[in-house]
Amino acid sequence: MKGVQLGDLVAPLHRREADEGSPIGLLVLARGIRGPKAGSVGLGELHEHPVVVLEDPVAVHGQAADGVDVAGPEEAERFVRGRLEGGKEGVPRPVELGQRGLPVHRPYDSRVLKPAQRWTLIAAILGSGCVFLDSSVVNVALPQIGRQLPVHLFGVLEGQTYVYSGYLLSLSALLILAGAINDYYGRRRVFAIGLVSFGLTSVLCGLAPNLELLVAFRLLQGAAGALLVPGSLSLIAAAFAGPDQARAYGIWAGATSGATLLGPFVGGVLVDTVSWRAVFLLNIPLVALALYAVLRHVEESRDEDASPRFDWLGAAVVAVAVGGLAFGAIYGQQREWRDPVAFIALGIGAVATLALWPMMSLRPHPLIPPSLFKSRNFTVVNLSTLLIYGALYVVFYNLALFQQGTLGYNAAAAGLSGLPGGILLTVLSSRVGRLAGRYGARWFMVVGPVLMAGGVLWFARAPAVETPWIVDPANLVSYLPPTDFLVNLLPGSILFGIGVSILVAPLTSVLMTSVPVHKSGLGSAINNAISRIGPQLAGAVVFVAVTATYYSSLATRIGADPASRALRSLVSPLNRPAPGTDHLVAAAATLASGDAFHVAMLVGAGLLLAGAVVNLVGIKNVGAPPVMDRSPSGP
Repeated sequence: MKGVQLGDLVAPLHRREADEGSPIGLLVLARGIRGPKAGSVGLGELHEHPVVVLEDPVAVHGQAADGVDVAGPEEAERFVRGRLEGGKEGVPRPVELGQRGLPVHRPYDSRVLKPAQRWTLIAAILGSGCVFLDSSVVNVALPQIGRQLPVHLFGVLEGQTYVYSGYLLSLSALLILAGAINDYYGRRRVFAIGLVSFGLTSVLCGLAPNLELLVAFRLLQGAAGALLVPGSLSLIAAAFAGPDQARAYGIWAGATSGATLLGPFVGGVLVDTVSWRAVFLLNIPLVALALYAVLRHVEESRDEDASPRFDWLGAAVVAVAVGGLAFGAIYGQQREWRDPVAFIALGIGAVATLALWPMMSLRPHPLIPPSLFKSRNFTVVNLSTLLIYGALYVVFYNLALFQQGTLGYNAAAAGLSGLPGGILLTVLSSRVGRLAGRYGARWFMVVGPVLMAGGVLWFARAPAVETPWIVDPANLVSYLPPTDFLVNLLPGSILFGIGVSILVAPLTSVLMTSVPVHKSGLGSAINNAISRIGPQLAGAVVFVAVTATYYSSLATRIGADPASRALRSLVSPLNRPAPGTDHLVAAAATLASGDAFHVAMLVGAGLLLAGAVVNLVGIKNVGAPPVMDRSPSGP
């Protein structure tokens, strides 16, 4: 058999609609051929069905030429074994690839998606997009929620904070558990359950009669969202392969990121024209379409090698670790690190995190197999995620406060200011994903954060006083930004948008290809949990730096004690002074906010550059394997 072992057979391609008189082509992939024979036909002709043997099965595995179906490895082995052992044509003879008369299929066009792949992408984008959207769009609804909903157990401001942070807390704490459940019980099943749960909790949020119940429903909504985020990427990992997979990640990244960036603007319009309740009820049609796509078009996949016993103890420790770190960071910022509860929560989360590695190493079937981290790319991409997503939080959280609290933008204008970056991300991500799948992701993951850092450094030069941008939905002229925005913020937004467009799809592709497909849900969940914890920890550190810079700058300008409680109760960083504040103090506070904002941007740029260095040093550049030229070589 010319060095080919039947165990190496991967998949045959049967021509579905062959021209009359032309034989049905069969492509068998094997790893057994080396040296000068590589790329030649090693099995010869089986009856009237030519067999082509390629050296690298990854090159075309999971792909199909025009008019063919891809069968599985068992069917391939049965077909070839039957032909070889049937004795119909005797001993197979070698036939050179491209020999005249040998039918060769046209190269596969990766730009054309199969219906099942298209619907899988739609389901993944809508499912995870709803989760991402609800983490940003609710911010613009908080003022109206605070005014309209009665509250009994805590203050309005505290309740508003819990509406936002409670969702992120339950989402972060349960991500890794949800990813493991996706792989264990079936990705299609768990994703469908997550969609139904997210839809129901969205209805409950939209109908909440008081602030306390809204907080409770948001906690449940975050838990439902945890089932969707890792599930979306694992569905893509199971449905796509090779360069197609990288392109699919690019489409997913562009669509979901674009929805997240557009969320505040869309939410602002809904709040102003309909009600804050519409922000939550908007999820219902999106969830319904995603549920149809999953149940009708997505095939089930799971970890077939999973242990029959699920590691619930490991799941509990992971939830305590992630939840403790996230809650401690969120609560500490809310209380300006004056409440010991924040430090206790951080301590519990840290202890649980340190206990994870020995516990997972000793357990026979751990929730997080330590073997995952033997993959260099998986470890490195999670470290760079911690740095880069921490930078994203630092930049956009402080930029939004600076625009509205210091410069005087309204919410709609602040949302529109992020539109250029969102458009670039949506348009470029799939193209960059395709290129990264062809040439390797390493340099994309280096250049992207560097450009993002350049955009952030442009933000750092923005003055604290400029013409505010006020958007009035009834006045079309107000949608045109002032010159100050075009000069001080737009170039940075464009540069940042180009950088993030270059980064996101390759990062996602490297992550998902660094873990086995049967562990794709867990791998995605670990990375998503890190992308939630990193921002909270980075935000906690930057909060201290921003606050110290602000009060030090303000005290210098007005000759006051920066630690004065009276001063700190009068004005706060990146926020407009209350009406009636002395105009000299107000002017100094505005300039001090500019100084604090610049510090935040410098820290964000530093984190991005650190992420670029980690990717440069650590990422092993594994591109798509070269696809052999299957065009005829002879006349």
